[in-house]
Amino acid sequence: MLTFEDKLALIEEFPELTRKDVSLNRVNFHFEDSLYEKTTVVYHLHPNGNGFVYTGNLPGYEANPKGLVNIRDFNRDELLTVIRASIDHLATEEEVVPPVEQLWKDAEGHSLILLEEDDRWNIYAGDNLEDSFGGYDEAALYLREEGFRRR
Repeated sequence: MLTFEDKLALIEEFPELTRKDVSLNRVNFHFEDSLYEKTTVVYHLHPNGNGFVYTGNLPGYEANPKGLVNIRDFNRDELLTVIRASIDHLATEEEVVPPVEQLWKDAEGHSLILLEEDDRWNIYAGDNLEDSFGGYDEAALYLREEGFRRR
């Protein structure tokens, strides 16, 4: 197990982190260039070797509800890897997936918009919500049954 001093030395190898001493001889390290409100990468590193690294919802880490992983028993490579993952996570803009929007028309020229919103498939006539479905297949079936085709 790494000592407090070992962990400090490893963490200080990351020039993008800023050290902030806090109460009870604990130390935090912040990533000031974070794209998010969250800047803390290392939280409450304690002289007894306990401490946490922010991983948010990154796969491969069992984080607590605040997105923190306990690093008490981490070895050198594990500690370096989790800190790099945390910094990369805070430096990467989250991919925003645009909603799926489809135009459907009938033989008479009427048009409806099928739009995916908040895990629902909503059908709009202009600004008016006409119907809402739990799945795409269900919404598309309804539109086809009403004489609409995707354009």
